[in-house]
Amino acid sequence: MLAQIEKSLRFDGHFQELYSKVEKAVTLKAIVLASFLLAIYLAVKIVEKTLADRAQLMDERPICPKCGTPLDSKGFLSRKIKTIIGLIQWKRRVWRCPRGCKIGQVAPLDDELALEPNQRTSDELKQAACVLAIFVPFAIAASLLKTLTGIEVSAESIWNWVQCAGKEAMAKLKRELEALEQGQPPDAEEMESEVALLPLLIGGDGVMVPFRPNGGSPEGKTVWQEVKVGIVARLGQRITKAGEQVSVLVRRRLVAVLGTIDDFRPRIWLASVKEGILDARTVVWLSDGGRGFWTLFHDQFSQYAQGILDFYHAAQNLWKGTKCWFDGRTKKARQWFVSARRRLRLGKAKEVLDEIKGGLTSNTLPDSVRKTLENLVAYLEGHIDHISYDRYKELGLPIGSGMVESVCKWLIQQRFKCVGMRWSEDGFNHLLHLRLAWVNGTYDDLFDSIASPKF
Repeated sequence: MLAQIEKSLRFDGHFQELYSKVEKAVTLKAIVLASFLLAIYLAVKIVEKTLADRAQLMDERPICPKCGTPLDSKGFLSRKIKTIIGLIQWKRRVWRCPRGCKIGQVAPLDDELALEPNQRTSDELKQAACVLAIFVPFAIAASLLKTLTGIEVSAESIWNWVQCAGKEAMAKLKRELEALEQGQPPDAEEMESEVALLPLLIGGDGVMVPFRPNGGSPEGKTVWQEVKVGIVARLGQRITKAGEQVSVLVRRRLVAVLGTIDDFRPRIWLASVKEGILDARTVVWLSDGGRGFWTLFHDQFSQYAQGILDFYHAAQNLWKGTKCWFDGRTKKARQWFVSARRRLRLGKAKEVLDEIKGGLTSNTLPDSVRKTLENLVAYLEGHIDHISYDRYKELGLPIGSGMVESVCKWLIQQRFKCVGMRWSEDGFNHLLHLRLAWVNGTYDDLFDSIASPKF
């Protein structure tokens, strides 16, 4: 085949022109770009020659699936499709039923190539376009695609492809959740033995996203809804330049859902089982003080995991109580808070609690201050098993939920909360599940499983 292509290129004026540009290029940039265009042109020729050869080999007469009559040939008809290397054109034999059965044109080579009758864009081009849309708005994705490949597609086309791929991702997740509900948990994913020995971190947080009030219509006031985000990750350690040992994520899997904590529950559990919660030596649940997440911890994860209350959230609540107790304007308030926060960090939570309870014995406290301090005591006592921060640090475990909060920022906010953006629920969900597939390393597998009719 290559010899035939080489022979045809001797008389190909466009090829000779591209080759001449490579020879005349002076700078490295010019040489690389000219060679790139030449390589793309050659790739098109190789693909078209391959398809032409295969078309000649597929000459067996098909049978009508309806009446069983051998089909009549309509000859070799042209087919063209836009791909990531440009427009590909070839001819293949097409058949039809002599008895007029409504089966359309039959092109065996199209079936072998997994092409639909009206398909005009190849799947790998759609996959590349969707990758760009995962990170940037659809119009920018179309512009980047043209810049990088020279292929022009509309932002609307990319939007449609994202919807199709997102639906498939959601359907795949639904099947997994249904199997889990029926008592068929997934197998733990394969990982290196060294990674499997590392502590497993699980956490959740919420982030607000702007939605359109009437589905696809832009009319009306923005409606803000919470998206619950979870992370399941293995924790490693590294030494900073300052010589401090800090935690790092060695392996991570994310979940997210536009819904309630009950919608979030099976998703985070599914991801946790996949990541080996049932066999992990050390499991940590790390979250701020949100009641829904801690209820989920107690109901689902407490028998497997050590709960850790985000230290900075605990300190924030401590300052809220301190400010109310000391009126927030005095030097004494600041001094007591700094001391209490330090003692909390050093594992002396009981000492801090005793001092707050001692303050409650005063008969001169206003009712509003008393209520605030009572809430603070209830908050700290409710998390007394989750605030042994000195021990957590000794074990090399994180005490702040910054890792979880950062996931909310780059998974959700960076793509879904740009200026002027408002989403329909379907549009949001479809793109969200593509972003999750990309982050979790299942993006290519997802597209391999998508048949052209769904695309």
